[in-house]
Amino acid sequence: MIDYNVHSFHIPVMGLGFTVDTPVKVARFGISSVISIIEDGLLEQMRKYYSEQWAEEFVPIEDSDINHRAKRVTAYLNLVNKLVKKQVEKLASLPFEPGSEIVKYFELLPDNSSVKKLYLKMLFSNYDKDRLELQEQLRALIKAGSIDVNIMVKLDRTNYSETGDALPAEYCDGVSALRGFAMSDLDSSIVFSAGYNPRIYSYTEHFDDFYPDKNGYIKKKIIIKVSDYRSALIQGKIFAKKGIIISEFRIESGLNCGGHAFATDGLLLGPILEDFKMNRNNLESELLSMCNSALEQKGRTLVPEGFKLKITAQGGIGTANEHTFLLEHYNLDSTGWGSPFLLVPEATNVDNATLDSLSVAEKEDYYLSGSSPLGVPFNNFRNSTSEIQRLERVARGRPGSPCYKKFLSSNSEFTEQPICTASREYQNLKINQLQSLNLEPLKYERELKSIIEKDCLCEGLAVSPLIKNNIPLPHKLRAVAICPGPNLAYFSGVFSLKQMVDHIYGRINILNNVKRPNVFVNELIIYVDYLKKKIAEQAENTIASQEKVISTFRENLLKGITYYKNLIVHIKNEPVSYLEEMRAELNVIEKLLFGLLNPAEKTLIPLLIPVNS
Repeated sequence: MIDYNVHSFHIPVMGLGFTVDTPVKVARFGISSVISIIEDGLLEQMRKYYSEQWAEEFVPIEDSDINHRAKRVTAYLNLVNKLVKKQVEKLASLPFEPGSEIVKYFELLPDNSSVKKLYLKMLFSNYDKDRLELQEQLRALIKAGSIDVNIMVKLDRTNYSETGDALPAEYCDGVSALRGFAMSDLDSSIVFSAGYNPRIYSYTEHFDDFYPDKNGYIKKKIIIKVSDYRSALIQGKIFAKKGIIISEFRIESGLNCGGHAFATDGLLLGPILEDFKMNRNNLESELLSMCNSALEQKGRTLVPEGFKLKITAQGGIGTANEHTFLLEHYNLDSTGWGSPFLLVPEATNVDNATLDSLSVAEKEDYYLSGSSPLGVPFNNFRNSTSEIQRLERVARGRPGSPCYKKFLSSNSEFTEQPICTASREYQNLKINQLQSLNLEPLKYERELKSIIEKDCLCEGLAVSPLIKNNIPLPHKLRAVAICPGPNLAYFSGVFSLKQMVDHIYGRINILNNVKRPNVFVNELIIYVDYLKKKIAEQAENTIASQEKVISTFRENLLKGITYYKNLIVHIKNEPVSYLEEMRAELNVIEKLLFGLLNPAEKTLIPLLIPVNS
């Protein structure tokens, strides 16, 4: 059994605002979480809010400062770091009494933790002297969760001066956010997600904190969120050649996750984790060797021999048995639990109206949409106030959103400076163009839907913490967009932090009564659903180039099913009936996949799996 010193799960980034202050809420209990740092305006508002709450000095960083984006990131992260240190110091000084936060810290720990065992030994000690000595040992072992940050590297918009001139690359959104983290006093990690951005990756070379110090310690570490082993190897080498070692690869399910969904070519989570398990030592040694060669050439301290590459996974995990199996079978260092924590007010910022809707939502309320202006599939919630507002605007004949923040402004089809495809300006221009094409009615409706489906995520994903904390809304826009993964369909209600952590560690069960397949089968069903849509689109549009893609996709799914059938014998922590049902589900899905005809025939045998539309 793996012995975890603190926690064996982490809370991934969610939206722009849902985890913006999660470290202030949970880090003192040893729980690591991730803040999105791309929205500097939100960070500035939250810094003002927490400065007032904690009687800290607040000096505004004005837009007129050309470097305001990076400075705001630095200032907010420094404040969060300061507050967490204060919280931990206070917690460690509290008496071991019922209801005390120091008791809560140790009660939350996994039962297989050596620290938890020491805590239990203290509780059952019959001698006051021994108990006091053990308590002092425990106080010294208290450790805060990591205050990690995230940059979605696609969000690296060029910014402009008041005269309309493009600012230098160092003032782009992503680069500025990276600089803000690098200049902060945090000792933590930055997560790069959503692809490859050479400008951001190269910029890391400018900061000493990403390199080993004279003692070989790396203060600012890099985590890359990847969807497969090949991506990890390629991106790891890019950094290693710069003399920067990747500390962790965070594997995320392509479709069974929250937020933007980056589908693989039918490669499933289980086989991907197997690749990492089999190749982890080679990956670590290759990157370490390459990195140290580069460091030697730069005259810098080498990464010490004791360096260990971390591998973690997230996306759709829902039970303690799944959590434990992933950790033990694939030798993972942690698993990510995101969407379920949206139902935990102690951990995340979800406004009351949205929380109420999520707590009673049905499975059909979660769906994969085309809402994102990035053009990437986006996990959406039908009952969000943002989606309701979007439909109301369409009904009034005024589709699109006012565009104040412009983080997703990337389309220059009609304008010299890029604009956002969710903006009212773009949608009006695009609809006028569409109307001039005189398309047949069905095609016109499809094209129109793809235009007006785009929604404003800059406002929607950032406003919830402002509403929840009664912070003034800068643009008076209150509609909340939220992006849970489909796994949230199996959780109903509102939970305390203790309830959710106890669920993760198997001390209680808070799943609802909706039938839930194994995490691997769930992802497989979602991928088959996705494939069905792709085949229908290909048949409809007669895109010959997609035939090979679809064929490869299906073959990868079938290989994944074979892998899972062989994996079942290794799942020791589930009852026989569970494993038999899992095997039966895999057989049904396999037969359905064999029933899919050659895409070139433009014919499809219907799948017996519901399609979210």
